[in-house]
Amino acid sequence: MIDEANVPILSLVIVLPLLGAITIGVIHNINSAKKVALFIAGLELIVTLIVVQWFNSANGNNFQLVERHAWIPSLNIEFLIGIDGISVLFLPMSALLTLVAIIASWNSVQHLSRFHFALLLTIEGGTMGVFVALDMMLFFLFWELILPPIFFLIGLWGIGPHRRGAAMKYMLYMLFSGVPILFALIMLGVNHAMQTGGAIPHDLSFSFPVLLNTPIPDDLQVIIFLLLLTGFMVKAPLVPFHTWLPTTAVEAPTQLTALLIGLKLGAFGILRFAMPLTPHASVEYAWVLGTLGAITFIYAAMIALHQTNLRRLLAYASISHVGLVIVGIATLNMQGIQGAIFQLLNFSVIASCLILIAGFIQHRLGSTEVIHLGGLAKVMPRLTSFFFLFAIASMGIPGTSGFPAELLLILGALNAHPGLGVAALLGAILGAAYMLSFMRRTFFGPVVHDRLNQIQDLRSREFGLLCVPALLVLFFGFFPDFVLDINKIAAESWLNRLIN
Repeated sequence: MIDEANVPILSLVIVLPLLGAITIGVIHNINSAKKVALFIAGLELIVTLIVVQWFNSANGNNFQLVERHAWIPSLNIEFLIGIDGISVLFLPMSALLTLVAIIASWNSVQHLSRFHFALLLTIEGGTMGVFVALDMMLFFLFWELILPPIFFLIGLWGIGPHRRGAAMKYMLYMLFSGVPILFALIMLGVNHAMQTGGAIPHDLSFSFPVLLNTPIPDDLQVIIFLLLLTGFMVKAPLVPFHTWLPTTAVEAPTQLTALLIGLKLGAFGILRFAMPLTPHASVEYAWVLGTLGAITFIYAAMIALHQTNLRRLLAYASISHVGLVIVGIATLNMQGIQGAIFQLLNFSVIASCLILIAGFIQHRLGSTEVIHLGGLAKVMPRLTSFFFLFAIASMGIPGTSGFPAELLLILGALNAHPGLGVAALLGAILGAAYMLSFMRRTFFGPVVHDRLNQIQDLRSREFGLLCVPALLVLFFGFFPDFVLDINKIAAESWLNRLIN
């Protein structure tokens, strides 16, 4: 069922950042361009909160605020957008993350500043399109739209000596991931025409709601599922396609790394598109998905144990947590699905803020290698307090938003299969081990270098930047039902489609 929108608010969510990027392009004054970027990002957050307010969670399994316009009539490709209980909360969380990234880069970008902020807004517009697109070709357009801005951000403003190589590596990985996704989407459209007895190209359909109701032969389902899974697992990332993220985390600018770690579009694609479109194949090969998730979860955690660079450690921690999310999706039960959605939302707050704090350290000391750190808690108590809060949230300590998400994921894994449950518990233990070990070496103990006594703690702007995410971590930790109630009905509908 589809509820049409009376006000094109979702179009505004997509267009507003893109218009902001264009506006910045014609403004010559750098300070004015920054203020425009900040205003647009703040306005975007307000608009997304209005979307959440208008969303009816009691009808969360249906697409709401839907807008439909002809785009490429000859191929039946439409501008079709809408939200449901799975996607709605990703809009304000992504808007908040973009706003934080813009504030964090306020004084750190010294050259081509206007271009930099325009690219950040372009990424935001494309990301919003990914979350609301209901036409598969429109989704693919937004999916690819994000790539060029990220390529330029890494290559032009990266902090590492190999930033251009990292930009090329990222681009090649993402272009590779798009090929199987595009093939799968074409197969879906052609299958619809064949199942309805129509002609190609006049009876093609790429509408996600239509494709959900289009029968797909089992053998074709397997091919489409594996193609979509391959494409999305590169973006997630999952082992063995994970190597681009640690490289990017070390070489890319901090604000971009926060976006890449906070916006897990690959895992969202598996949850939103790959499994609902191929339900029989998804159930049959759920064990493959669960195995990939478990391997990624444990492997990345073990690699993180041996890291001496904070940025690289956080990249592997992010990969590990994505593995747990994939395990949750593969459980095919309510606890696992709701835990996966919750944890994906957590990435926007917890993982991204940890990376931002690492960026603050990098900016002050020129390094995040453990050999250059030590005793930071004595000279930077406010920064240490925020890092400690987000770190314990990433470990799933009660009272933080990480606890209900991780608890649901572990319970879902235990209910699905004892092996998955053991893997989830082992990964959680390893996660606590690498985080606590690095914190002990970095923040506590004696001050290892005299120059650390001269560095400044969090400035007022940086302190205020981290306050809102910190409050969200505590709020969702004590009141998880705010998230769970919104996606409950949508998660039930998602699950019923697969197992019934």
